[in-house]
Amino acid sequence: MTASPRSPARRRILTAAGALAGLSLIEGRVALAQPKLGRVVYGQGSIDPFFAAGYVALKRGYFGEAGLEVEYLNSQSGPRTNQLLAAGQIVFGATAATAAPALTLAGKPATLVFGFDRKLTYANVIVRREDYDSGKIKSLKDLAGKRVGATQPQSSTWLMALYLMQKAGVADKVDIRPLGDLATMLGALKTGSVSASMATMSMMEQARQEGWGVPIFDATTESSWNEFMGGDVPGIAALTLADTIQKRPETVQAFVGALVKAQDFISAHDAAAITEAIYDDYLSAFPKSAIEKTLGVYKQTVFLSDNIITEDAYQRMSAIMGDGRQFSNDELKTVPYSRCVDMSFVRRARGL
Repeated sequence: MTASPRSPARRRILTAAGALAGLSLIEGRVALAQPKLGRVVYGQGSIDPFFAAGYVALKRGYFGEAGLEVEYLNSQSGPRTNQLLAAGQIVFGATAATAAPALTLAGKPATLVFGFDRKLTYANVIVRREDYDSGKIKSLKDLAGKRVGATQPQSSTWLMALYLMQKAGVADKVDIRPLGDLATMLGALKTGSVSASMATMSMMEQARQEGWGVPIFDATTESSWNEFMGGDVPGIAALTLADTIQKRPETVQAFVGALVKAQDFISAHDAAAITEAIYDDYLSAFPKSAIEKTLGVYKQTVFLSDNIITEDAYQRMSAIMGDGRQFSNDELKTVPYSRCVDMSFVRRARGL
């Protein structure tokens, strides 16, 4: 017997069909479909495993589960990420945490909403093995009169190069050269265009594995880090314009919630499993073994497991930016933690 349009049987069928339509299968998991929050562009300032949470969220569909359609963009450098964010060409960026106060001082108020790490993983310095083994360059002090590679002027690698050279007492004798992206920096050092280069850990590992490079400052070790920094400093963070937080808080919450979920995946899995999840799509420019080793170290000493940037860590970062290196101390007083950091989205995602 055929059910009439108004029959109880038909109503039950339609109700069941509607319930099934509200379910989606994502990566083998059945989840209730979330309300659509629209499309956003997300830019990451380079290609490196310190962005692992972003890669995991993209690969495992966490943004989609939260109701966001996210377009990923390799924005290639911190300054370019900032430019794209300020121009509204991306809604979220992930780059050096220094970006939020810098953009705010430039008249585009920006806010850090998610912390990736507790150390500046790009604050390492590598040299050619031949120069190290010969005794020509053994320490930062030996870089006096030489060229050191960074990405761009006023970038995080440039800032850290200046800071470390000042700490070593040779800043006025070192030529910090802007070279573009991380791959170009590595190539310039390998060919001898510069005597040293700022480097991420994956760059260090690649140079080590290929046999031609050696670090003279390794920020991943606790002893070196504490000697120069004295405690946690946010290196990489996700940020958005303050205007986005005011107008689209539900979008910000969905975005941050997906990154929190990705961090929990990272915390729950070993380096090999994380590498398998993201290597082919995002990190295949590096040797796979270097990525796995880097992720293992990052899990132990670098990644911020709760993703919360504290006020103390922010103050240490401000101190690195200050004293005229990037801004005056008076300028930095106008961009305190309360103005440039909002951890409420992370806390809400974590039920804190």
